[in-house]
Amino acid sequence: MLNLPPDVEEFLSLPNAAIIATIRPDGFPMTVATWYDWDGGRLLVNMDAKRARLRWMRANPKVSLTIFDEDWYRHVSVYGTVVEIRDDEDLAGMDRLAQRYTGKPFRNRRAHRVSAWIEPAGWHGWDPSGRLSSPGVEAS
Repeated sequence: MLNLPPDVEEFLSLPNAAIIATIRPDGFPMTVATWYDWDGGRLLVNMDAKRARLRWMRANPKVSLTIFDEDWYRHVSVYGTVVEIRDDEDLAGMDRLAQRYTGKPFRNRRAHRVSAWIEPAGWHGWDPSGRLSSPGVEAS
């Protein structure tokens, strides 16, 4: 498991905006906005079962997420491997994310959703204060 500085863990524990990158079959990266949750050293994401990015994660489990707050210069990028993909039959994963971001359960109770768990392999961060900056990176 990747050990992150406490300030980075705290930042990841907040419901910040995030962009996930997956690798398309033609080798190009594709990025989309996503909700996420940080739990026990892994990242949870959830998507509709018909999403292309789910197919791409199954074919190539290497992904990255960039998480940023209202000042998008303050960011943490995490790269890693999707280590678990499972149907979210009772929408527990999607409800968890919806509650985190909206304060309400997910509305579409008939949706076919899938949860994916990402195990981070590394990270990079930066912010003007230096709290989220990677080791050896000076804030300016």
